[in-house]
Amino acid sequence: MAELAKQQLVITAIGEDQPGVVSALTQLVSDCNCNITDSRIAILGNELTFIMLLCGDMAAISRVEHTLPATGMELGLLTMMKRTSSHNAEQYGGGYNLEYHGVDTPGTLSQVTGYFAEYGISICSLKSDTFDKEEQAYMRCELEFNVPQELDIDAFKVSFEALSQRLEIDYIFRRIR
Repeated sequence: MAELAKQQLVITAIGEDQPGVVSALTQLVSDCNCNITDSRIAILGNELTFIMLLCGDMAAISRVEHTLPATGMELGLLTMMKRTSSHNAEQYGGGYNLEYHGVDTPGTLSQVTGYFAEYGISICSLKSDTFDKEEQAYMRCELEFNVPQELDIDAFKVSFEALSQRLEIDYIFRRIR
C-alpha cells in the first residue's frame, strides 16, 4: 500500500462479553478492505473491550467509519473511532518492560505512573490485576514503556529502587528493544 494512500483508524468497542462479537467486528473490518495492524482485548467484569488499529486507503477507512456505528448498535456495543498516524519510535532511546507485585495498596499504580510521567516516559502498554494469596489481596502490574533518548536509564533505575522500597513492591526491569 503506498505510504501516501495509507490511512489509520483506532476503534474501541465496549459491551457485554458474548460469543461472536470479535468475529463480527473483525469481519466488518475485512469486508471494508482494511487491515488490523494492532489489537487488544480485555474482559473487565462482564464487559469486553476490544481496541484495534486499522490501516487502509481513504475509501476503506471511510467505509469502516460509516458501517461501524450500526453494527455496534446491533451487537449492543459502545463504539468510538479516531483517525491517527504512525507512531514515531525514533524519538526514544529504548523500550523496556517493568513487572512489579506486592500487597494491594490503594495508589500504588498512580504513584508508579506519576513517577514515569515525571521522567517523560511514554507508557505503551499496561496490565494490572489483583489476586488473593495467603488470605491477603495482592496486586501485580506489567508495563511496557519507551524512554526518552536523553534519559539516563541507570540513574532512573536507581531512583526507581527507592520508590519500590517506599511502596513495598518487588520488580523486574527488562530491555525489550
